[in-house]
This record gives sequence, C-alpha cells and structure tokens, in this order.
Amino acid sequence: MSTADRSTEVPTRSKRADALRNQQALLAAAAEVFVTSGVDAPIREIAARAGVGVGTIYRHFPTRAELVVAVYRHQVEACAEAGPNLLADTASPLAALRQWVDLFVDFLVTKHGLAGALQSDSGFDALHAYFLDRLVPVCSQLLDAAVEAGEIKPGTQAYELMRGIGNLCIGGNSDPRYDPRRLIALLLQGLRQPQSP
Repeated sequence: MSTADRSTEVPTRSKRADALRNQQALLAAAAEVFVTSGVDAPIREIAARAGVGVGTIYRHFPTRAELVVAVYRHQVEACAEAGPNLLADTASPLAALRQWVDLFVDFLVTKHGLAGALQSDSGFDALHAYFLDRLVPVCSQLLDAAVEAGEIKPGTQAYELMRGIGNLCIGGNSDPRYDPRRLIALLLQGLRQPQSP
C-alpha cells in the first residue's frame, strides 16, 4: 500500500467514527426527550437537544418508527452494559440493582410508546424478544450478586421482577397522581433480606 493510499484510509475511518459518535449522541438525546415528552415528541425538540438540525435526524432516520426503534435498541444496549459496570463501581449489589432499575424504568417509557409508533405487532415482537435476550441475563446477574451478598432474599426471578416493574410503569405518564417509581422502590424494599435482631 502506498503512502497516498494510507493517507486516504485514515480520514475515512475517522469520518465513520465521528458519524457513529454523532449518531449515538443523537440517539441519547432522543431517548432523553422520549422519557420526558413521549415518543410523539416533535422532531425539532430532539434536534435541539442533540444540537443538530432537523434534516440531520431525517437523514439518519427517515421515519419516526425508525428513530424509535433505533432509540429502543440504543437503550437496551445501554441497560445491558450498565449492569456489569454498576456491579463493579457501586458500593453494594443492591445499590447497583436499584440504579439499574432506574435506567430500566427510563427505558420502559420508550418501550411502552413503541408499539403505537411502529403500528406493526410483528416488528414489536422481534424487538421484545431482543429486549428479553439482552436484559434478563443482566437482571439475573444483579439479583444473584445481591442474594450472594445477603442483601435480598433468594427466589426472585429476573423475568418476573422486570415484568412486575413494567406493569407498575403502565399509565405512569398519563396520571399525575400516580408515581410508579415510588411503588417500584417499595417492591425492591420487599426483596430485602430481613436483618437478624
């Protein structure tokens, strides 16, 4: 390979890396907007949060459904990666589980609006399977670590905990009198191992 060939190769890689970083920043901004304003939030609100023009969003994601699916996948991956990181960096496995559940609840806001944005059960079913394949093992790892540390009682399955949290989140955005996070905190409190006298 000549020097000229090598010099053209590096900028292409840099450009791809920059484009990927920009897309990830856009997805993170869209996720924040979806959490606060729902999946029907105006694209201009997402663009403003991301610091890009509306055209940039449409260039990456021509339809709202494509954007929502990309945000969904982005959040699944963020939740999946957060579990082991929280276990390594948090004072206790139970504290890591609580922080992970907070991330999971933010993700559920997007997930609950996804079916309407997609208008297709088959697409939603495939994404739901992907969600379970990625997140149930992470939740299991957090639960197992908390049981092993003596912080929670054994016997809670990751799928049932995640499903319970999901059910508590339904309707949380439509009724200001209902705070799902308070009930989720009570649910997690119920998992705690009783302290010996």
